[in-house]
Amino acid sequence: MLAVMDLSSSDARTTEDIFTGVSQSMPLGRVYGGQVLAQSIVAATRTIADDRSAHSMHGYFLRPGDASKGITFAVDRIHDGRSFSTRRTQAYQEGVPIFSMIASFQHEGPGLEHETPMPEGIPAPDAIPDVESHLDGLHPVSKRLFTDRPVDLRHVSSPIYTRVDGERKPAQAVWMKVRRELPDDLTIHRAALAYLSDLTIQESILRAHGVSWSTPGLKVASLDHAMWWHRPGRVDEWMLYVQESPSARAGRGLATGRVYTQGGTLLASIAQEIMVRVPSGA
Repeated sequence: MLAVMDLSSSDARTTEDIFTGVSQSMPLGRVYGGQVLAQSIVAATRTIADDRSAHSMHGYFLRPGDASKGITFAVDRIHDGRSFSTRRTQAYQEGVPIFSMIASFQHEGPGLEHETPMPEGIPAPDAIPDVESHLDGLHPVSKRLFTDRPVDLRHVSSPIYTRVDGERKPAQAVWMKVRRELPDDLTIHRAALAYLSDLTIQESILRAHGVSWSTPGLKVASLDHAMWWHRPGRVDEWMLYVQESPSARAGRGLATGRVYTQGGTLLASIAQEIMVRVPSGA
């Protein structure tokens, strides 16, 4: 994960700040959306004063990315005010845009404060089986999608990799963290949280209809992604990702999520709309 967030600067003479990054190898050959989210935030942050940090982003996935190729990030310095800065980041492969994002950065000051509490009665992550125990029956190539991740995931009830157990409802919760310790750098942890935010959030939509990831002919693609960072936190420690879907219609589904520390502090809120196509009879 750290490798894909370590962007290089370009010496090209341009009105934009240009950065390049590598792509994480993926079994199906398509760039993982969370990777582009994280890299776009890192690129934008490279143009921001040290006293400001990302507090929100809104992005659109325009085309599938090729995981065998690198990505170029062009950052436009839209605005720098007394407290807020705004940046636009465009991600390209071979000159074609694959992702477009606008992010806002803030020099934090005192203000009103409240937070929605974490749901009660959630089992601790150590009391939940890890991903390996849920992958029986998956094709070896499909298994790599889960086992090669730099992330530890623990679904509070059960995952939907091969089947959907229990009540079919548009909600779930997942414990998550990265598998290795990360540096004490707020930018890295916020970018890494963006990386993690694209994992599993689609499942609240699928779970409501009893659709597992292994459903033959299932097609899911992220359309857009919005994220708000509320408080600093570490992604190499357990976090609870509480997710729900308020609506699905016309081949699209909306999912929302909240991320908490294990101690109950609200770190971030997320919203994503996806394209979802389920074969008739599935």
